Amino acid sequence: MGEFVTGHTTQELYRSLPNVDQVMGADELEGLLLAGIPRSVVLEAVRETLDAVRADIASGQVTEPYGVDDCVMGALPRIEEAMVPSLRPVVNATGIIVHTNLGRSVLPEAARAAVSAINEGYSNLEYSLDAGVRGSRHDHVEALICELTGAEAAMAVNNNAAAVLLTLAGLAGGRVSVVSRGQLVEIGGSFRIPDVMAASGTQMIEVGTTNKTHLSDYRYAAEIAREEGSEVGLLFKAHTSNYKVSGFSSEVGLAELVALGAELGVAVAEDLGSGVLVGLEDFPVGAQSAAPVHFRLPHEPTVQESVAAGVDVVTFSGDKLLGGPQAGILCGRREAIARLKRHPLARAVRLDKMTLAALEATLRLYRDEERAVAEIPTLRMLAMSAEDCRAVAQDLALAIEGVLTTAGCADDSHVQVVDDAAYAGGGSLPDVVLPSFAVALEIGGISAEELEEALRIRCEIPVIGRIKDDHYLLAARTLSAEDIEVIVAELEYLLQ
Repeated sequence: MGEFVTGHTTQELYRSLPNVDQVMGADELEGLLLAGIPRSVVLEAVRETLDAVRADIASGQVTEPYGVDDCVMGALPRIEEAMVPSLRPVVNATGIIVHTNLGRSVLPEAARAAVSAINEGYSNLEYSLDAGVRGSRHDHVEALICELTGAEAAMAVNNNAAAVLLTLAGLAGGRVSVVSRGQLVEIGGSFRIPDVMAASGTQMIEVGTTNKTHLSDYRYAAEIAREEGSEVGLLFKAHTSNYKVSGFSSEVGLAELVALGAELGVAVAEDLGSGVLVGLEDFPVGAQSAAPVHFRLPHEPTVQESVAAGVDVVTFSGDKLLGGPQAGILCGRREAIARLKRHPLARAVRLDKMTLAALEATLRLYRDEERAVAEIPTLRMLAMSAEDCRAVAQDLALAIEGVLTTAGCADDSHVQVVDDAAYAGGGSLPDVVLPSFAVALEIGGISAEELEEALRIRCEIPVIGRIKDDHYLLAARTLSAEDIEVIVAELEYLLQ
């Protein structure tokens, strides 16, 4: 402790440190308090700064006295960081439309307006305006879902995993569920069908093989289970939305499974994963522009098809290809849905008023398919042609070139519009590559990795791009006009 370090002993350095009250009394920090920064935030930043300096003195990194002004300068970045929200808007320049890590689908304007309106005060969340008595939150979307899908009844919960869990627990809890081995899917976050079945209290029986399952497999499994004294509660089918099995493969169609369920007196449920209410193959990529259509999206099973097949319950996501908020939607036969509404889990997984408002507004857009494609960002981005994407990329490249010229680094930089591949994302349409374009950006003296990190960390609105072949790419398909303005503003800030 008495050792000399460049003229000052460590004891002298420790003694030079101001106390917390001295630093808190500094004019700059008092100004922050008057501006509304919580005292607890400022106090914690000061304490952290002094603790860090003590550690640096001990390790020999601080060799000069450290006063009040030094401590203020050390605390300010900590205060700024503490005041930045953890959950923040970002620019998705990855080319992945339903990006699981970036909040999945972008809500349509109608949904954002509905959330804002419902948050301004009280609402009739569970109150019947007609009868003047307690109502049900299911009422706000049930009729609309039934109108769009042809189902007898419907409900919505907080995500599709919850919808599957509730279906299994409500229809097959304590009983047997029969499912094809080739449909025991795992999606993001280690959500696995076998694990959900176990949690729901149903006993899972796998039938068939990975690549082939026959109707006779389901029948045989149900008969054996009954002979062994087990009650069969459900025939379960899961759509493999995040991967494809091709080649020597086959699976049982939903209509066949429904017929077997009726014969055996057993309910049938299907998990569609990504819910689709429009025939994707009916609107070609590029439908929103005059550009030539190069290909059409493949057929994705629709909710209407499942309902028409007679399934008791079909579940799907509200925040994937549907283009709405995070939600799990269940629809099908009246008796089955009524059972699920009465199940104790239904309350645990119910939707809040904001999500219900966003979901209702999104579903209303589907009453007019053309309007839905035009106004729901997920569908609009799917429908963009490659030429639409090229035009967006060219606008972005031109704007970036202007920033580089103003910053005086255009000669050492390179901006180029390049071919790119985009994807639906969110475990949807796994084998579909959407032709697109991106801006490849090189700024002199800054590596692709450094540029990616700077735009992700140092910006007020983080820009999330990607690196490919040592180039930093900004993908056009997932960018709006507002996003381009943000990218330009953030680059101006970084290069000033």
